[in-house]
Amino acid sequence: MATRVETPSTASSSTKKQSSNGMKTFRTYFGVAIVVVWGLLPFYWMVVTAFRDVDYTYSTNPLPSNITLENFRAAFSTEAGNQFARALGNSLIIGVATTVFAMIVGVFAAYALARLNFRGKFIVLGIILGASMFPGVALVTPLFQLFTNIGWIDTYQALIIPNISFVLPLTIYTLTAFFREMPWELEESARIDGCTKGQAFRMVILPLAAPGLFTTAILAFIASWNEFLLASLLSDDTVRPVTVEIARFQGALPKVEPYTTVMAAGTIVTIPLIIMVLLFQRRIVAGLTAGGVKG
Repeated sequence: MATRVETPSTASSSTKKQSSNGMKTFRTYFGVAIVVVWGLLPFYWMVVTAFRDVDYTYSTNPLPSNITLENFRAAFSTEAGNQFARALGNSLIIGVATTVFAMIVGVFAAYALARLNFRGKFIVLGIILGASMFPGVALVTPLFQLFTNIGWIDTYQALIIPNISFVLPLTIYTLTAFFREMPWELEESARIDGCTKGQAFRMVILPLAAPGLFTTAILAFIASWNEFLLASLLSDDTVRPVTVEIARFQGALPKVEPYTTVMAAGTIVTIPLIIMVLLFQRRIVAGLTAGGVKG
């Protein structure tokens, strides 16, 4: 039985290969570390400040110190005129309603753009993509005037409908790319087995598209949850979302910004989004990376 003799040149090539792989691994982990620190450092400082006593608001200690829960109690306190608990409920109502309506319309629109052939399909898709890049600040005055004329100022619909118009282009564009990746054979097989177009869409396409639908719904909800510009002008105490309420926080002393209370409220607002992403991260990754099995 012949044995392989490793020459000096082969050993040197193998060593260089291992060194190259090691450098690639190092660069990968180093880049990931930079991204993680860049993304999480502001959140970490917000949490540290949220638990810090108000007398040490401007402390530069990077570690948690002078810990107290008084900031969280102050965030929910109504003595200073803050309505944080109500604002959380308003944001939840607005976010859920926006996501549901955007997904209902977006699924059918994206399926039509991905599966059906009609004149001007790419023009329609281009208009949708262009609408997603339209600056929202340009719509503030027209929307304010319109909703004032029809009596919608300080109502939920005045916040939900604009949010739908902002979220819908993202929803349609994302789902169109996802539906386009799915193989036609699955739908054709269902039609051969006796399913109508509606049944094939409902029983075959939608279950396979669940990861993409779930991912898009989360992105739509986060976009609606974080909206501030229009809500700051079109809402009052009864329907004001949490982003605007935090910006209006009043401290115990006049003309003193309650930074620790604001950080506590920001932590409370951010935690649900983090929990949502952590619980459903597998579905999110599957929706962003998979579009079905290509045959």
